[in-house]
Amino acid sequence: MSVASTENAISTGRITRAFIYLMLILFATFYLLPFGIMLINSVKPLSEINGGNMMALPQVFTLEPWFKAWNSAQIGVEPTGLQPYFWNSLKMVFPAVAISTVLGALNGYVLTKWRFKGDTILFGLMLFACFIPFQIVLIPMARVLGFLGIAGSTPGLVLVHVVYGLGFTTLYFRNYYQVFPTELIRAAQIDGAGFFRIFWRIMLPSSGPIIVVSVIWQFTNIWNDFLFGASFADLDSQPMTVALNNLVSSSTGVKEYNVHFAGAILAALPTLLVYIVAGRYFVRGLMAGSVKG
Repeated sequence: MSVASTENAISTGRITRAFIYLMLILFATFYLLPFGIMLINSVKPLSEINGGNMMALPQVFTLEPWFKAWNSAQIGVEPTGLQPYFWNSLKMVFPAVAISTVLGALNGYVLTKWRFKGDTILFGLMLFACFIPFQIVLIPMARVLGFLGIAGSTPGLVLVHVVYGLGFTTLYFRNYYQVFPTELIRAAQIDGAGFFRIFWRIMLPSSGPIIVVSVIWQFTNIWNDFLFGASFADLDSQPMTVALNNLVSSSTGVKEYNVHFAGAILAALPTLLVYIVAGRYFVRGLMAGSVKG
């Protein structure tokens, strides 16, 4: 009787797993369908797309739309392609991610291991900053950038993204350091280690999982941002998202949909690569600071 029950349980478990996998495959297919259509049409000649069947595989395979989107597509007044704006985005993203991550780690370290009067209120205010819409900070940010003399520049965009992302990075590191053993900090203090030495030698080397979370979050938000780039960037500092919008909105007579699709994929590739390489560590890093033990 027990053998029959075990076989039924195994059979039921297999059916359930098969159903779950089938549903996951259907959802994944539905989610990836737009990307697949973009990819297929980015390697077609424009004549095939204008023929009306965007779902069909290309009859003539060509990478010319990709080369044109990268090198010679009309963006604004010059046919520069997306290439210079790609480098603008990199020059903006790397320092903004690095600075906001380090400052968030310092904030989390202070708010958990160097408690002071009013630290809970300060953390609450920084947490509140995570929920402020982008549109509300446009005018204050514009005034600050103008006062500092960095409006319309890459350093100005870096400052904007650091300020806006600091609430998120502080939240991540504060929650992570909350469960870090305070006894290690006290032992280091007894041995003569100071504030920054403890941070660089003890806290930061043990923060790998949450650093990955912060980097992925900040990189994705900053790279995909359009509003700040359109509001605060000049022609020489516009990020790739603004350039992609200009490419699609450019009125040069013929809408080259294959070039637009290729440009959109090029703009999305960096964040896609980040998630492919480090995405599995994202949830792991978030969970690392959620349970004591």
